[in-house]
Amino acid sequence: MNKLLSGLFLCGLLLTQAVSGQEIADYRLDYKGAGGPGRGKHIVFIASDHEYRSEESLPALARILAKRYGFECSVLFGLDEQGNILPGSSNLRGLEVLKDADLMVIFTRFLNLADEEMQHVNDYLERGGPVVGFRTATHAFNNLDNPEWAHYSYNYDGDKKSWKNGFGKLVLGETWVSHYGTNHEQASRLLVEKDQEKHPILRGVSDMFVQSGGYTAYPEKMGATVLARGQVLNGMKPDSPADETKEELPVAWVRNYKLESGAGGRAFATTHGASEDLLNEGFRRMVINACFWAMGMEKAIKPKNNVDFVGPYEPTTFNFDGYKAGVKPADLAGWDSLIMPGEVVKKKN
Repeated sequence: MNKLLSGLFLCGLLLTQAVSGQEIADYRLDYKGAGGPGRGKHIVFIASDHEYRSEESLPALARILAKRYGFECSVLFGLDEQGNILPGSSNLRGLEVLKDADLMVIFTRFLNLADEEMQHVNDYLERGGPVVGFRTATHAFNNLDNPEWAHYSYNYDGDKKSWKNGFGKLVLGETWVSHYGTNHEQASRLLVEKDQEKHPILRGVSDMFVQSGGYTAYPEKMGATVLARGQVLNGMKPDSPADETKEELPVAWVRNYKLESGAGGRAFATTHGASEDLLNEGFRRMVINACFWAMGMEKAIKPKNNVDFVGPYEPTTFNFDGYKAGVKPADLAGWDSLIMPGEVVKKKN
């Protein structure tokens, strides 16, 4: 009887582990390239923001980097209770994939992740892993109520002085400050810094225009090198006139982050990256170049590298209230699936 009970217990344990493993896999989408400069390297994309449709822009970038350059790309999403992608959800699991990652690309907003997931992020940074951060990654976490990881919160002001204002400030070089201009009414023209025109990230980059509005950011105070500044426009078209009342603030920069332990690595950040921003080839090229640069692959950055989309990309207009619901990560698998399928529905509070 004891042997039988032990056997049943072991079978139950294995079944639970298998189910748990499958559940974690449901949070993740993998694109695997065959050959190219990225072969053998693994990029992990973390997508969960409330407004800017990171669940669309990050899979699109992952496909380009995988299909055209041979990287293994894993995209992880925040999900709802039914396993569907839920923008801004802190129900995001499976970050143990960061253990073998060569790059972490993060586009999240105000997340409060489980302890074990935060541990994986922390372990990645403690080994000096490079980071590419989009827009709301400056305020990627909002977890002051978690004493173990409160220092990652965008508004942290506790005993760990070097972590003041959290992950965004220490790693990327800026935290959440404010909008600059009127979001959804004032688009931005991105202007390359004159003394940075030869930076590897800017090879082949021109005519950058994005529809997401500006952010207030001063990463120079954290030792960042500014690559481009934003010209706020009075309108939402590339030829809209500039708002002469607004100064040109940093919108893309690089820096080397350093933790208290002494560990550190390369970081690139941009205050843009919304779903429709990727439609601009210049911006898309810059952020793809940034992924190469962050991994120390400058030699692979060519001015005419192919940055065309892989498969159909029909981005949803970014907003707080509506998103394409009922979509599971698996629905975005393969090279030819639509990003993003489904119908826009009003988000439940």
